[in-house]
Amino acid sequence: MTAQTSSQAVHSTFTLEYHYPQAPARVFAAFAQPARKRLWYAEGNHEIQEFEMDFRAGGSERFRYRFKEGHPIAGSEIANESAYHDIVPDERIVMTAKMLLNGKPTLVQLLTIEFVGSGKGTDLILTNQGTFLEWEGGPEMIEAGWRALLDRLQNYLAQ
Repeated sequence: MTAQTSSQAVHSTFTLEYHYPQAPARVFAAFAQPARKRLWYAEGNHEIQEFEMDFRAGGSERFRYRFKEGHPIAGSEIANESAYHDIVPDERIVMTAKMLLNGKPTLVQLLTIEFVGSGKGTDLILTNQGTFLEWEGGPEMIEAGWRALLDRLQNYLAQ
């Protein structure tokens, strides 16, 4: 076994499970409707430069932003380019995404989001399979980012 260098790809898979007291149709709509998704997913501690979403199997999503002052990588540009591969309304979304940091590819991922009716609410199961390119700490940062986003989704849905 050789020592890891910065040019190696690192593979990581994680699954997050959250429960929301809202019906699957409402939770799914927060992912499916561009205006809703932008509120909880895109708005925040960064300046949005682009947010486009064509939510359908075969459709795509582009999200480009810069972090604001006070963030550890303030001024850096993040670009996410995604493709939707499978959508079952109120049940499942399967997509792939590529993330670039200042124009350099850092992550390619397969993301599956499942919406399971549970009593009077929804169990959301998010599975992220990622290949991190020259990004030390990337797997931990992406998992923490998704946890923060799903917490934001909970706050959004509670309104």
